[in-house]
Amino acid sequence: MKLDQKYSGNVFILSSEDYNTSKAVIYGMPMDFTVSFRPGSRFGPPRIREVSIGLEEYSPYLDRSLEDIEYFDAGDLLLPFGNAARSLDIIGEFVAGVLEDGKMPVGLGGEHLCSWPIFQEVYKKYPDVAIIHFDAHADLRESYEGEPLSHSTPLRKAAGLIGGKNIYQFGIRSGSREEWQFARENINFHPFEVLEPLKKVLPELAGRPVYLTIDIDVLDPSAAPGTGTAEAGGITSKELIDAVHAIANAGINIIGCDLVEVAPAYDPTEQTQIVAAKVIREMLLGFIK
Repeated sequence: MKLDQKYSGNVFILSSEDYNTSKAVIYGMPMDFTVSFRPGSRFGPPRIREVSIGLEEYSPYLDRSLEDIEYFDAGDLLLPFGNAARSLDIIGEFVAGVLEDGKMPVGLGGEHLCSWPIFQEVYKKYPDVAIIHFDAHADLRESYEGEPLSHSTPLRKAAGLIGGKNIYQFGIRSGSREEWQFARENINFHPFEVLEPLKKVLPELAGRPVYLTIDIDVLDPSAAPGTGTAEAGGITSKELIDAVHAIANAGINIIGCDLVEVAPAYDPTEQTQIVAAKVIREMLLGFIK
C-alpha cells in the first residue's frame, strides 16, 4: 500500500519510520459523529500517542520491549467531518491495504462504529474470523433512533456478517432488553465479567484468526472517566491488562485489534488515555510475533 499523505511527528512511542518493514500499523480514526451522549472521542487517538511517551518501552509482564518489535504509526486518517458513511469507507479502504500488505492493523478510536468497516475487511481476508469484544455496552441494536449507522450497532452488524456464534462478548453491563435477549440467544455472551470467562473460552479459539475490539468503557469510570458513555460497575485496569495477557499467552492468532471511545476532555487527570496507551503497548508486545 502506498501511503499518500504526510503525518505529524506525533506517533506512538518508538514507532518505526519504515512502513514496509513493520509488522503492525497503528492508525487513528478521529470520528465521533454518531455518539448518543458525550462527544469528543475523535480527540482520543492523538492524545493516546502523546501520553505514550510516559511509558517504559519494556513490559515486565511479558518480558519484552518495544525495541524488540517493529511497528509503524500512520497517524490519523483524514475523515470528512460529519460524513459517517464516507468516513467508514475511508477506514475500510485503509485497513484493506494494511491487511493486503500482510500487516496487523491496530486502530485507535474514535467511536465504536469505526470498527464496523474493519470487521468487514478482516472477514474478507479471514472468512473464519472470530471477534472478541470487551465493552460496557452490547452494541447490538439494529438502529438508534432510526439510524443504522450508530455507535450502538457495530456488533449487531458484525453478527449479521460473520454469525453471532463467532462473536465473544465480555464485560457487558448495559443495553436494551432486546439487545440482551439477542445476545443470550445468538452471541457467546459473558456479561459483567471479563478475565475468568475469557480464560474458559480461549481454547475454543485456538488456530482461528481472531480480531480484538476494546471499548475503554469496559473499565469502571473510576479507572477511565474519559469516555463518552461511562457506565458504573466495570472492571479494573489490572483486569483489562491481564485479559490482554491471557490472549497473548494462549497463543491466539490475533490478526488485528482496536481500542476505541477514549474522550480526553472528560478526564483532566489523563488516567484514561494513560491506561489506553499502556493497553496498546501490551497488545503490541503480546500480539506481534
